[in-house]
Amino acid sequence: MAEPFLPYGRQLIEDGDIAAVVASLKSDWLTTGPAVQAFEKAVAEKVGAAHAVSCTSGTAALHLAAMALGLGPGDEVVVPTITFLATANAARFVGSDVAFADVDPDTGLLTEAHAREALGRAKSAKVIIPVHLNGQCAPMERIAALAKERGVAVIEDACHALGTTYRTISGETVRVGSCRLSAMTVFSFHPVKTVTMGEGGIVTTNDEIFYRKLTRFRNHGMTNDPASFENKDLAFDSAGAANPWYYEMPELGYNYRASDLNCALGLSQLNKLDRFVAKRRELVDQYDHALAPLAPVVRPVGRLSDCEPAWHLYVALIDFSAARTDRASLMKRLKDEGIGTQVHYLPVHLQPYYRKQYGRRDLPGAQSYYDRALSLPLFATMEKRDVERVAETLRRNLGGGRR
Repeated sequence: MAEPFLPYGRQLIEDGDIAAVVASLKSDWLTTGPAVQAFEKAVAEKVGAAHAVSCTSGTAALHLAAMALGLGPGDEVVVPTITFLATANAARFVGSDVAFADVDPDTGLLTEAHAREALGRAKSAKVIIPVHLNGQCAPMERIAALAKERGVAVIEDACHALGTTYRTISGETVRVGSCRLSAMTVFSFHPVKTVTMGEGGIVTTNDEIFYRKLTRFRNHGMTNDPASFENKDLAFDSAGAANPWYYEMPELGYNYRASDLNCALGLSQLNKLDRFVAKRRELVDQYDHALAPLAPVVRPVGRLSDCEPAWHLYVALIDFSAARTDRASLMKRLKDEGIGTQVHYLPVHLQPYYRKQYGRRDLPGAQSYYDRALSLPLFATMEKRDVERVAETLRRNLGGGRR
């Protein structure tokens, strides 16, 4: 009997998740209702933030954060080039420019030195967006100190890192999303993430002003708050009371509202976050052990001692030259044997759109990481035998690993 196909990522939907969505379908609310509020409250409590604002995707969350920060034409945003397109695109959505930063070649993470170099090239930087890659977090204390020194804000792209924590120099444990060292943090709930809404995102913040802007921008820029109404003649009746139907749009916004259906699923999934994170950590430990005999041709991404990752991806760094093969050929052979893989990510500064915008740039750390990276299957329904199968299939297709 053929082994089941192992994709690089997959959601785990259980009976409780289905029941939560069915209950939402049977309720009076399909769009923005009590499930949205409950999910936002639960996320804020889980990460230790004052506020959480849900939306339709991680991309929408990044866009909302850029809008809330007031970014626009003439501003520049420092973005590590090893990330998904959306991190950089969010800056372009609001007319800002992107200053691409290099990354550590073994972790793929933005470092203080790389952020400093990118800030040195930028003429009008307003924000740094460190990306917490694969589940590991960028060195937030150092980046936050640099941001303070340069007078720029920090938005954390934590789409890979729900459940991740890190330790500060003083020994304090910080939850990613608490915004302890940033203005806002962005998460994604895409199906391959640790927990899913089906599709969705969220922004956390401790700033009341950002919170109000985020909620307004996700809803067309509308407000129902009489205290903020500008059209006094239209907003109020002759006795000075606000007209009950009235609303205003002081700024342009978008329809980025998450539905109750998505948030009902998200809330059910969030209740299992700790279990899912623990299973992924167990699988990562098993991968490390199973792939050790393939060193130095195959090795895991570099690990940070002060970070406790909630692993989203298991990335192996492969010396394809030493293995006398190429990545595309290996991926095809693995797929033929029922193992799905992916590459996270093609450096964004190499995309045609950004080359046309900013020309060519040499970012060697990112190039080194990209040249070796291969994401192997990692999801909560995997078992040890699946990890061993992946490792053995790699071994056979790489000729044993050691050179």
